[in-house]
Order: sequence, then structure tokens, then C-alpha cells
Amino acid sequence: MTPFHIALPKTSIPILSTFCLSICLMLSATPALAKTAEDYANILNLSGKQRMLTQKMSKEMLFIAKGINISENKAALAQTSALFDTTLSGLISGDTGLNLPAADSKSIKKVLGKVSSLWGEFQPLTQAAAAGDIDVAEIATLNLPLLKNSNTVVRLYEKEARKATGKTSGIVINLAGKQRMLTQKMSKEALLIALNHEAADNQAKLRSTISLFDRTLKGLLSGNTDLELPSTTEPKIVAQLTIVQNLWTKLKPTIAVIATGNVTDSDLQMLFKANLPLLKEMNKAVSLFEKASA
Repeated sequence: MTPFHIALPKTSIPILSTFCLSICLMLSATPALAKTAEDYANILNLSGKQRMLTQKMSKEMLFIAKGINISENKAALAQTSALFDTTLSGLISGDTGLNLPAADSKSIKKVLGKVSSLWGEFQPLTQAAAAGDIDVAEIATLNLPLLKNSNTVVRLYEKEARKATGKTSGIVINLAGKQRMLTQKMSKEALLIALNHEAADNQAKLRSTISLFDRTLKGLLSGNTDLELPSTTEPKIVAQLTIVQNLWTKLKPTIAVIATGNVTDSDLQMLFKANLPLLKEMNKAVSLFEKASA
């Protein structure tokens, strides 16, 4: 039997090749799936949480250095360090469990690379602290660049979210999330004063942190044009922020006294007991803002 062939015109071969090449180029140029408002709300929440974790780890190490509730702080430090590490990997490469897409912006990937490098310097401090070897000066020096660059990641995602979705709700999630960080930053600064590490400088920093927390909390409730914060009208959020306000009212006098340089063991025990409930309730407020945004 004679084989059956289809003869293509010579001109059709380059046309077919060109067509296939065009399809391949189109597929290779297909961008990553667009992020939704819900995606950005989650990214802003978790990247913002990283800022808080830099300060929480520092606080926990300094509590250990001060000899306060050592076993509890060692256990908390191990969990905080592991969470920071997991979330950082998720922000860089994606994590389905955390609902994090991999970073695809060159500028964001660059800063995340810087955070990863700084984490490589800071993480050994957390591991040494578990063995009781704590370098207060190194903690005080290295935590701030890690915080600063983690904050830059949030700001870049906030700008990207505004451009992609046309919404400004990312500002609210950013600043509400920043409040979590401030609860831990003021605790860290109070402990540095108690440990007599650059006490005058940390007293000034603590006063500034107290003022910023106050101002932002009021702005989240009643609005603040300078901070680009609208007033909050959602009843659940207002109720949650009121809980935060009540806890802050109880803790603030102790923090304010420490900021004068007058630190007692009872003040530090009060700080140990009160800073985590404040953080926990502020975190609930951030989750409510995230849901409202999404």
C-alpha cells in the first residue's frame, strides 16, 4: 500500500514556525497571576507582623539577660524566631499554608534579600540566647537594621497594593500592624534602660515610641489626616480598639516612669505581664482591619 502523505506548500513551513514561536513568546511573557485585594491584605498583615517579631525577639532576649522569667522567655524566643524564619521564606518564595505568593517585584525581592542577609546575622543571637549567652550590645545594634528593612518591605507592598487595587486600605493595615511592633519596641527600649545600655538614648527613643503609639491609636479610632487614617466606624473594630485603649491606659504610666530612667523590678514584672495582652488585642484589631479591607 502506498503511504499517505500530506504535502505542505514550502511557504507554509516558515509561517507555521513563526506561529509556534509567537505562541511560545506569548506564554513566556504571561505575567504572574494578579494579586487580589484579599491577597494584599494578607501580605500586608504578615509582612507587617515581621516588624513586630524583630522587636519581640529582642525583648525576649533582654528579659533573659535581665534574669526575668528566663524559661518562659526562652520558650517564647524559640517560637518567635521560628515564625520569623518561616514567614520570611514565605514572603520570598511563597507559602501555600500562609497564603503567601512568591515575591515578583524586583524592588521587593531586593529588600527581602537584604532582610535575609541581616537575619543571617541576627538569628545566631537568638540561638546563643537559648544557651544563656547574651550580647546586649549586639542585640541593640543588629535589631534596628532588621526592623528598618522589614518595614521597607511593608511600605513597598502598600504602594504596590494601592497601584494594583486603587484602594488606600493598605495604609490602615500597615499602621495598625505597626502598632503591634510598637508594643514590643517600647518593651525592648524599657529593658535596654533597665540594663543601662545607652540609657539616655533609649529613654528618648522610648518617649518617642510612646507618643507614636498614642497618636496612631487615636488616629485609628477618630482619624488623622497627617497619617492618612480615616475614622473607624465599623462597630467590631471600634470595640476592639477600645479594648486596646483600656489596656494601654493601664500600662502607659509604668512605661512613662521607665522612660525617666527610674526602673524597678516591680515595673519590669508589670511590663512582662502587660505587654503581651496589649500585643494580642492589637493583633486582633489588625485581623479585623484585614477582613474589612479584603
